[in-house]
Amino acid sequence: MKRGIFIAGNESALSRAVDNEANGRTDLYTIALIPNRLSGGNTVGAPARPHTPKVSSSKSAGEKRQLLDWNPSSPISARTLVLAAENRMEQIDDAILICSPPSIRSSASDLPLSDIEIIFNDHIKGWFYLVKELATIFTNRGKGTLALVYQDIASGSGKDDAADVLGPAALSSFRALTQGILAAAHNEAYITVGFSTSDAGNEAAFAAFLFKNIDEITKRSNGKLHKYGKFKLF
Repeated sequence: MKRGIFIAGNESALSRAVDNEANGRTDLYTIALIPNRLSGGNTVGAPARPHTPKVSSSKSAGEKRQLLDWNPSSPISARTLVLAAENRMEQIDDAILICSPPSIRSSASDLPLSDIEIIFNDHIKGWFYLVKELATIFTNRGKGTLALVYQDIASGSGKDDAADVLGPAALSSFRALTQGILAAAHNEAYITVGFSTSDAGNEAAFAAFLFKNIDEITKRSNGKLHKYGKFKLF
């Protein structure tokens, strides 16, 4: 099936589930992952990637999945990333943005300054840059689907555990961005939808739910937030 699917998000169970689901639905799709640059105390650190996206050399030209590099802190990188995705697929039909920020458990006084900057640049500011570029190409073309996806899962930490301070802040920003864009969706030529899940460990079913709704999307779907699962009481 010839369908240009673009996926962006950080390395997470949810992103992998959406990646796997896309693999069975199209002949070619592109994916961009937020580089893991957090300090070793929170996750395994990795150096920053170049500003200009490129197809990973680890993927052959015959594979469906085309991995693109992305520097979320750069507005230029967001523009180049979208152009690179279009060049690989001819056009982007569905753009799926997945927010599942990393957990950083630390007291406020012990938070690494570098991690604060990385979370703000990569997991907050970067989404605004990317949404703007995707909205521009969809507006110019007069069609397209922008899907904003997030896991709305309550923290399971106990009272004696260190709090996750930065992850929920990034999630709240993405949720607010989603709500604002959905509220204005009726004015746009393209379709914007939101998806949220409150189920941890059920990512594959949520990914199938997401694509089923995108497959059946109509103008009446514009501006809707689709919720999957229910919050559990602890």
